[in-house]
Amino acid sequence: MPRLRVASFSVSLDGYGAGPDQDLDHPLGVGGEALHRWAFETRTFRQMFGQEGGSTGKDDEFAQRGFENVGAWILGRNMFGPVRGPWPDESWKGWWGAVPPYHTEVFVLTHYPRAPLAMDGGTTFHFVTDGVESALKRARDAAGERDIRLGGGVATIREYLRKGAIDEMHLAISSVFLGKGENLFAGLDLPELGFRCTEHVPTANATHVVLTRGG
Repeated sequence: MPRLRVASFSVSLDGYGAGPDQDLDHPLGVGGEALHRWAFETRTFRQMFGQEGGSTGKDDEFAQRGFENVGAWILGRNMFGPVRGPWPDESWKGWWGAVPPYHTEVFVLTHYPRAPLAMDGGTTFHFVTDGVESALKRARDAAGERDIRLGGGVATIREYLRKGAIDEMHLAISSVFLGKGENLFAGLDLPELGFRCTEHVPTANATHVVLTRGG
């Protein structure tokens, strides 16, 4: 069975995975971009956005690993866009332009129906209105023998954690404090959920930890 895993998810030293007041101008919340500086400098992330160059050290190795053996994605609605409530139309097609970086089937959790959206590069967004378990089942069907990557955001990861569905999490702990926003682990007991740290790699830009459930 394919694993459900989180990869390259950035958190602050005080545990926040997004800043407050997310909107079109601040898709990661106020101050949230600072969490991802380690990733923006890597060759993997620069290539995703059609740019050249970038670092090729440990940060890039972790970024690249996150895309290996991925057959489907699951996203919370905020990860798709800033639109709230019913879709006013179908003009919003994501944060990434005509060629999103997923290149697979992507299942977007939402309360409001919308027709599937096929994009260039092999990405098709499916809008799932009947809950996280349905999204996971559909993603497993789409992924086949490959893994499912859970892209976030924080609320979506917390919901799957509570259900005991996540098999592995790679977190990049950035050397910043946010003070407020969306805290990833508030009220959750990771040992009780069966997680242990299986990798711990510090770099100049972040500390990478891999948390694995069971085993």
